[in-house]
Amino acid sequence: MTDIERLIAIEELRQLKARYFRCMDTKDWDGFAAVFAPDATADYTPPGGDKKVWSAAGAGNIVALVKQAVAPAITVHHGHMPEIEVTSTTQAKGIWSMEDLIWWPEGARHKTMHGMGHYHETYEKLAGRWLIKSLLLTRLRVEQE
Repeated sequence: MTDIERLIAIEELRQLKARYFRCMDTKDWDGFAAVFAPDATADYTPPGGDKKVWSAAGAGNIVALVKQAVAPAITVHHGHMPEIEVTSTTQAKGIWSMEDLIWWPEGARHKTMHGMGHYHETYEKLAGRWLIKSLLLTRLRVEQE
């Protein structure tokens, strides 16, 4: 892989993650599903949470999990300072610093949440498109009201 090909791959991965955040925040569930490999895995388990409740395998199951958690809420996600390593023409991994703000509707269990942490991800290029293959969200701090 040339340096130019590596830089292009990194930019494509940056745009992929931007789509992930935008589609989640705008509740574009079809667009959100399109960022994942069909056999992707995701683990969003919060500190002290149950991994069985907060993780999923398969793009459709990941979308269902996230949709159930945030569909009624207003969400704002920020991902920044990516550390991306392209390991081959079809494989890559990355760590993203993240911050999210969530406001749930009146009557919900929580009113707001402010979280900070990191996404640890692997990527796979299928049919010419980079996709998220695995995702692990680790949180450094969560403030809830």
